[in-house]
Amino acid sequence: MESSAIILRCRNHLWLVAFTLFVVWYLLLYVLDWSSLSPITQNHVSIQSGKFNPVDITKTTNEINGMSPSFNRVKDRRNKHGTAEETTNGEKPIKPWGEIVSKNQETGKSSEKPRLLCSGRYIYVHEIPKKFNDDLIDQCQSLDNWTNMCQYMMNKGLGQQLPRDRIFGNTGFYATHQFSLEVIFHNRMKQYDCLTNDSSAASAIFVPYYAGLDVARYLWGSNVSERDSGSLQIYKWLKEQPEWEFMWGRDHFLVAGRITWDFRRGVDEDSAWGNKLMLLPEAKNMTILTIESSPWNSNNFAIPYPTYFHPSNDREVFQWQNRMRKLKRRYLFSFAGAPRPNIGDSIRSEIMSQCQKSRRKCKLLECRNAGNKCLKPDYLMKLFQSSVFCLQPPGDSFTRRSTFDSIVAGCIPVFFHPASAYVQYLWHLPKNYEKYSVLIPEEGVKGNKLSIEAQLEKIPKAKVAAMKEEVVKLIPKVSYANPRSRLETLEDAFDLTVKGVLERVEKLRVQGRNSNFVGDEEYSWKQSFFGTLGNDEWDHYFKRRSKEKYWGK
Repeated sequence: MESSAIILRCRNHLWLVAFTLFVVWYLLLYVLDWSSLSPITQNHVSIQSGKFNPVDITKTTNEINGMSPSFNRVKDRRNKHGTAEETTNGEKPIKPWGEIVSKNQETGKSSEKPRLLCSGRYIYVHEIPKKFNDDLIDQCQSLDNWTNMCQYMMNKGLGQQLPRDRIFGNTGFYATHQFSLEVIFHNRMKQYDCLTNDSSAASAIFVPYYAGLDVARYLWGSNVSERDSGSLQIYKWLKEQPEWEFMWGRDHFLVAGRITWDFRRGVDEDSAWGNKLMLLPEAKNMTILTIESSPWNSNNFAIPYPTYFHPSNDREVFQWQNRMRKLKRRYLFSFAGAPRPNIGDSIRSEIMSQCQKSRRKCKLLECRNAGNKCLKPDYLMKLFQSSVFCLQPPGDSFTRRSTFDSIVAGCIPVFFHPASAYVQYLWHLPKNYEKYSVLIPEEGVKGNKLSIEAQLEKIPKAKVAAMKEEVVKLIPKVSYANPRSRLETLEDAFDLTVKGVLERVEKLRVQGRNSNFVGDEEYSWKQSFFGTLGNDEWDHYFKRRSKEKYWGK
């Protein structure tokens, strides 16, 4: 009995020792701040702290990939104050975002992100001259010939907050302009959790140039010199920065918040449309994000148009999704738009005619100049919320903001051309487009060869229900959260865009300088969507005449 008691006491002591060792290990690993140690200690993997330097990883990756010496990170990259920061061993210290912006300016809450979670995700934001962004906001009254854009620049680019009623519910809806994405994206970037002021630590470099707002001032009644001035000046400025030399701009990205055709003027004639932002040599290296990309070019990527919905937290997203699931939709399909008589192959007239003939099955909202209801969020969202399917034919270009407004309303989009969504928003929409949308060939609608109503009615109810659920799940992915806050467990359109950019830049970094699209850019859409040039399923949609139909040469 006595020996048993001794054994029992020994076991208790062993458990106590084990527990004490565990507590000490936990405190060393997670509680103590090892970042206060000297830079020499931080430049190596630390067993005690479990932290490591992202720059060391980059160097190791570069060595493994056999990257040429000319691709090594330039040593004279500057911090945001213009001084070259170096440690005693010649290396520049990492400054994680928590040291740069210790507290969220809006909430006052700490936003520090552990270094380990930011490895490979650091972004450096260029401090470009204010004439390229802030000054444009100050001149908001002159940004558009017909609209005072000042009302849309408030609330960090979201516009005026919409009333909380039976259409918008109790969530965050704003009267957001379709061309205000540059401002929204820039303000969201200010809240990004892995910013750094050390460009040598960055995986990508963001250029906050408001290219769309800049060119919009000169799209009508101007000469090519006025339209090209901003593009030429920003590229000149970028090339003078040490950051450009590292990858010659291949790690740089910017958001141009209009369609790509506004930046692809091919001739220097005053009568030609747009500027040549995306045709200049520097643009070939950068990643340029637009609300519509060119299927025939590989250096621009489409990201969603801004919608009216800008949630401040996960709860608002879930609340809105549940509301869209429960809605009773009285119309089979609907269309909001106007005919395009000046575009010969446009199918909008046929679509509007079929909708009117479908009587109670279809609801038509005509966009007329006088009292245009399509510019009023409540009319549009009410229409989309009452429809099972929403028709999204091409208009002046392939894509429409209406696509994303309808998705936010839980309405299944119906496309008539693959360039309206499928080959555009590769980072945001499922590759299996049949899960969330319907594709009706535009050639079938032309001449009323196909009945849209018949095509939609033959879809089984179970499949329609599954598609509606898939659309509802897409809502956060095509929405830009309120820049004054952030989502907690959900990824919004901004998050998916940044992820896509970082993956692209890393791929370019591994490939080295010879990383341009290999092959005929005429088929870059096919390589991007199908992953091969062999699939010819959609070739007839993308013949050169299709491009000329919308935007000439």
